[in-house]
Amino acid sequence: MTALAPQAEPILDVRHVVRTFGGLTAVNDVSFSIVEGEIFGLIGPNGAGKTTLFNLITGLTPVSSGTLVYRGETITGWRPHRIAARGIARTFQNIRLFGNLSALQNVMIAQHAQTGSGVFAGVLGLPRSRGEEQRTRERARELLDLVGLADRAHVKARNFAYGDQRRLEIARALALQPTILLLDEPGAGMNLNEKQRLSAFIRELREQFRLTIVLIEHNVPLVMGVCDRIAVLNFGQLIALGDPAHVKSDPAVIEAYLGDDT
Repeated sequence: MTALAPQAEPILDVRHVVRTFGGLTAVNDVSFSIVEGEIFGLIGPNGAGKTTLFNLITGLTPVSSGTLVYRGETITGWRPHRIAARGIARTFQNIRLFGNLSALQNVMIAQHAQTGSGVFAGVLGLPRSRGEEQRTRERARELLDLVGLADRAHVKARNFAYGDQRRLEIARALALQPTILLLDEPGAGMNLNEKQRLSAFIRELREQFRLTIVLIEHNVPLVMGVCDRIAVLNFGQLIALGDPAHVKSDPAVIEAYLGDDT
């Protein structure tokens, strides 16, 4: 794997970002840049601040201090829907699907945020939205086919196995037409073969949709095999940043996370 040149134009800058919760500092002066088109990994022990950092980037949690810059524009303090509309989509560590809606409906709802008619016009079937509704339905089916769920488009999301719910959540995130896709533990609950297929799938997503992908994942072989660069957090602080070979051999990373058997 060839790491992207660090001097390339960044698509996302995280600059001295801090997030405190009372007396706890969950993210402590973290800075890094993500290059357009790369697969960027974020790893570290449980409680290291990885998901909190995702929440800061996507606006679900406000930063205490620091700056977030996306494509040269400061997005610090933006609401989540505005950040998503601008091109940053995510999945969640704890899956957040509409369990009583079908797979197709879950993906269509995400797309309505991108249409001129909006969610309510689509749901109510207003005349001005009917053309968009048909295109939205067709696109949703294409995305379900991409993740291997097209044959179960009308099955309720709550009836899917855990791994399939993960794939449905990725399809829903892709419906937002992002330029950056943040995946929070996409391999959770998957067996070895499923994780190997996931690695190939992540690469395919990057190529097909020209995405920049940011990945939180506890499975070390998956991260090392698919990521161009990796950032390591421990107790909210960035302790290492570089290509997989550099990170894997870093003494601080071995002590904090990887252990002696890497």
